[in-house]
Amino acid sequence: MNTTHRYVEANLAMKEKALARLDPPDTNMRKFRAPDALMRFLQSL
Repeated sequence: MNTTHRYVEANLAMKEKALARLDPPDTNMRKFRAPDALMRFLQSL
């Protein structure tokens, strides 16, 4: 419990500070767009 408790206590400012220290990823990723057929299937569930 004590080991994982520190992650629960992390607030948004702490997370933003940690992310600011990272270099941006060196990739050309595109945003995923689900096909219309998949969206219709998921909406029918």
